[in-house]
Amino acid sequence: MKNILKTGIIMAMASLLFVACEPQEFDDYDLGTAPQSEQLSFSVSPKADQPNVVSFNNTTDRPGIATWTFGNGASGQGQSATSEYPFAGSYDVTMTLVTDGGAASVTKTIEVAEDDLSLLQNPLYTALTGGADNAEGKTWVFDQYNGGHFGVGPAESMSADWWNAGVNDKLESSLYTNVFTFKQVGVEMIWENNGFIYTNQAGVDDLAGQGYTNAVVPPAGDFDVEYAPNASYNFSLVTSDSTLILSDGAFLGHYAGTSTYKILSISENEMYLRAQSTVEPGNAWYYRLIPEELNVEPEEPELPLEANPLSEDFESETPSVVFATEAMGDRTNAHYQNPAPFNGNQSDYVYLYEKKAGEFYSNISYVAEDYKFDLTTQNKISLQVFIPSYNDYITENNVAGEWIANNQLQASIAVKLQNNDLGGSAWETQTEILETGLETGKWIELTFDFSNVADREDYNKIVIQFGTEGHDGGGIFFFDDFEFHE
Repeated sequence: MKNILKTGIIMAMASLLFVACEPQEFDDYDLGTAPQSEQLSFSVSPKADQPNVVSFNNTTDRPGIATWTFGNGASGQGQSATSEYPFAGSYDVTMTLVTDGGAASVTKTIEVAEDDLSLLQNPLYTALTGGADNAEGKTWVFDQYNGGHFGVGPAESMSADWWNAGVNDKLESSLYTNVFTFKQVGVEMIWENNGFIYTNQAGVDDLAGQGYTNAVVPPAGDFDVEYAPNASYNFSLVTSDSTLILSDGAFLGHYAGTSTYKILSISENEMYLRAQSTVEPGNAWYYRLIPEELNVEPEEPELPLEANPLSEDFESETPSVVFATEAMGDRTNAHYQNPAPFNGNQSDYVYLYEKKAGEFYSNISYVAEDYKFDLTTQNKISLQVFIPSYNDYITENNVAGEWIANNQLQASIAVKLQNNDLGGSAWETQTEILETGLETGKWIELTFDFSNVADREDYNKIVIQFGTEGHDGGGIFFFDDFEFHE
């Protein structure tokens, strides 16, 4: 097992602890020419009681800013720094000194004699990977079914103050196709996607400079960019400040120019991260990930069956039964003066329904938000209708498609029961009753009997549609005394 770990860990990344001194300001020195590698030096000091924890100190006799790569995938900055090496092996540690005159690097190879797996026995590793005994690792995805899984805020803040994604806000993009598996053995990360990553304009521009030029605008907005991840990556955890660092330029599906993530919180079932953007230095991005097996769309609670009578006479300016409108004309009015207060309907006010010219599917509807219709006892809809004679019932109008048999406005009304949960597909399971060829210029009382579908338990929407659907002819109609009853 030890040999497997040693051979698989060439790029293994462990914890990194920065112990940085204040850098020298260039303005304070006239540093002249660029430094040479042979002028640079640094010391290597394994911890006495824990030799796999190694301190490095810049001993160069020349001021400058020292940056480090520790040979385990981690890096740091400062006159001194410390890195941890859980696994035995040879590691090339490079210090780069940046001065006013230029920069130079020096490399030393350090030998770590034995594994010290206690360095991996940290709650961060266990929460991220599932622990050393979990050979398959732990797989994380965006928490798409809960709001706030993706957000952005100012760089100086530690919260997504500007914007947070709602539930499934980025469903029609590549963001949720990115999947990340972290394994403690080998400190390996497997990144899978469907060939695309998600970013904004600044990210697109930066990626284009790296050769990733195939970008498209998804329905969710911003950009999906064609991007194939490597077969695997390594990662390190800076346990001292809860920082996650991914190797080889990897990132968590959303490109902000960085591979470094601050872990704001982590538990067995959730991880919340912050990334400081390098393509937009004023922005910080936030990501909430959960284990893949927990990313399940919540089931809608089953609505109870209820028989709740509905009635509306439209005499009040604030009706008790409110009909939503779809593609209706501007004259539509739920409190309109009765145009013909005679022939059995002397109401002062009625509902004016304008089928909008140029629209194929004008209608109004009522939805029971918290229950389904119990049609076993309540299955009839009654109302009075007035069909004006002045509508144009002769002109042949445009139709929505060749499946529409009628292209003329009709003296008709259709009442439909639908399952509103199906959204735009509700018509596929609807029950419709159509009354056509109605007499014009008088009030007519109609009853629509749905007792033949009394066994249906999925309906919670009533649709009223005058003039027949599928053509774009317009017209005015009136109705009154709506009732949904036994």
